Amino acid sequence: MPKNLWNDSEAAGLDAFDLLVYRSHLLGADRAVCNIYGGNTGSKTMEQDFRGNPVRTLWVKGSGSDLATMQRKDFAGLRMDDIEPLLERDAMSDQEMTAYLTQCLIAPTMPRQSIETLLHGFIPAAHTDHTHPDAVISLACSPNGKKWMREMYGERAAWVDYIRPGFTLSKQIGLAVRNNPHIECVVMGKHGLVTWGDEPKATYAHTISIIQEAEDFITHRASGRRVFGASATTDLNAQGRREIAESIMPVLRGAAGLPRSILRFDDSPDVLSFVNSERAKELSCIGAACPDHLVHTKRTPMFVAWDASTLLSANFQSLISNLRKEMSEYIEDYKKYFDANKTDGDKMFHPAPRVVLIPNVGMITTGKDAQLAQVSADLYHRAIRVMGGSNALDEFNSLSAAESYAIEYWPLELYKLSQRPPDRELTGRVAFITGAASGIGRSTAYRLAQEGAHVVIADLNLEGAQNVASDITKRFGFKRGLAVQCDVTDEEQVANAFRETVRAYGGVDIVVNNAGLASSFPVTETTLAEWNKLFDVLAKGYFLVAREAFKIFQQQQLGGSVIFVASKNGLIASKNASAYNAAKAAEIHLARSLAEEGGAMGVRVNVVNPDAVLQGSSIWDAGWREARAKGMGIAPEQLEEAYRQRTTLKVNVYPEDIAEAILFFASDRSAKTTGGILNVDGGLVAAYVR
Repeated sequence: MPKNLWNDSEAAGLDAFDLLVYRSHLLGADRAVCNIYGGNTGSKTMEQDFRGNPVRTLWVKGSGSDLATMQRKDFAGLRMDDIEPLLERDAMSDQEMTAYLTQCLIAPTMPRQSIETLLHGFIPAAHTDHTHPDAVISLACSPNGKKWMREMYGERAAWVDYIRPGFTLSKQIGLAVRNNPHIECVVMGKHGLVTWGDEPKATYAHTISIIQEAEDFITHRASGRRVFGASATTDLNAQGRREIAESIMPVLRGAAGLPRSILRFDDSPDVLSFVNSERAKELSCIGAACPDHLVHTKRTPMFVAWDASTLLSANFQSLISNLRKEMSEYIEDYKKYFDANKTDGDKMFHPAPRVVLIPNVGMITTGKDAQLAQVSADLYHRAIRVMGGSNALDEFNSLSAAESYAIEYWPLELYKLSQRPPDRELTGRVAFITGAASGIGRSTAYRLAQEGAHVVIADLNLEGAQNVASDITKRFGFKRGLAVQCDVTDEEQVANAFRETVRAYGGVDIVVNNAGLASSFPVTETTLAEWNKLFDVLAKGYFLVAREAFKIFQQQQLGGSVIFVASKNGLIASKNASAYNAAKAAEIHLARSLAEEGGAMGVRVNVVNPDAVLQGSSIWDAGWREARAKGMGIAPEQLEEAYRQRTTLKVNVYPEDIAEAILFFASDRSAKTTGGILNVDGGLVAAYVR
């Protein structure tokens, strides 16, 4: 139910332009009123041109912006004296319109104007809102939408049949308003709502009021009805749904193919109510609930049917088989859809689905990052509401395949996508890093996140991991960092850490075995407990982490990269560190063994050998510095210089240096390298790999 969020104290003192920004934020704050990145607002003001002369100006949302977050810089200002004469034209192509409006900008540095700029220009009111409210789209997507509009609004509304946004639609709406001064809104078939007013506060209040009327009408019609039909399946409990989702997400991620995607699982009540209904598959195949959804949801989701009456192994395997089969068929159908509608120069998007519906389990959405996977989920929640609302009235109707394609591959829509930052090297990939709350692991987490990866900070120190994950998310974007507590010596904790990773992102692509500790004793003073502790973390821990990663790699069938952070001590011996040296040598040989085992499925396993990385290291701060200094007969504060002088390059090695080497092995830069060792030690001749 939409709420009037206008706050007089917040709006007090704002100029006309800032009131437009404020009104836009209020509309965008409720996604049931306006889709993310969708809708647009406009206001007409008096501005001064560069000569100081007054100019009647239309301020309108810039293409690709989101009403909920946009600022003044995201609006385009256009001269109304140049816009108004266009109403006399009979036709105007998209290319002509865009080129013309670009010349109407009051300053050359403004963003490209909204696709629907002329809609705001042709309506004579001072302020206009174009929104996509679930309730109004429900009637707009009904075969008898015009009838229901009349029953709701009487003669206060006008209807325009669906056509793609542009000059013709804008002119139809502009003339409808000018020729019928008594109307209060325009309903756009299969599309949305247009409202207007003479004052910002009154315009916003009117928009909310019109939407509320539609909400109330549909709620009344839906009362006591099963709008999706009877429930056709047996619900699993929340834990059962989650466990199934965790088991199938890597399979789904792999079946979708390359490029890799981030997945999101959703089993909220409205999703379950829909996917468990007898009409879910039929309704989901009709088409998108709104043109604005298409880029993020595709025309239809993928629906995976299976028998969940019991959780027998055979039933679960049927789900896996059905999932792979449905994915293959969906991709093939999407290619046919593209081929049937393409025009010269069109390049097909990734053909895998953005939305996957699974009875008894829920919904899984995909995107090249967690933000876009969330957007797909949010929009399909909107689609469920629209389908329910349309069925409360009579039936749900949608765009045809040709109409959908014309939006999905519309050059003006593609322009919005081109405004987003380019993909980074590790976009769509998930990196799991042990010991990532400090030192080398922390630097690696930041470096991989900088290149677009979603990073799991796995560490015994949960608070430290949370701090790193929170900062990575703050710097690099929504859900880019995830903290999990993980003792790499504990089999169940390792398995659970990977389960959390799959739950958050759908799978894993890069695994950095970095957790470590060290000690320095003569062999005669090395206790069995000390020996076991080192081997537990550095050998058993690396084995347990790699084993869980390989299980996911097998399910995904996308390959992967495992990097062991070992040490030059694994290649050359040093006195008073026999347990540490032996454990590091075991790591290196384990990596070589796994390189052989992983090769057939495209999994690369390589080793980075640091030496004397003191900065930010919890190992060195835990007594290793003093022990190594004592063994070398120097003071602890002299250790950095002693290490620098013993290198061929006469340099110290820092965590950031190791992170660069790890990035090399994590990325496609090393796509044809496995079983390799890269020393990052400043040059120690005894450790040269021969």
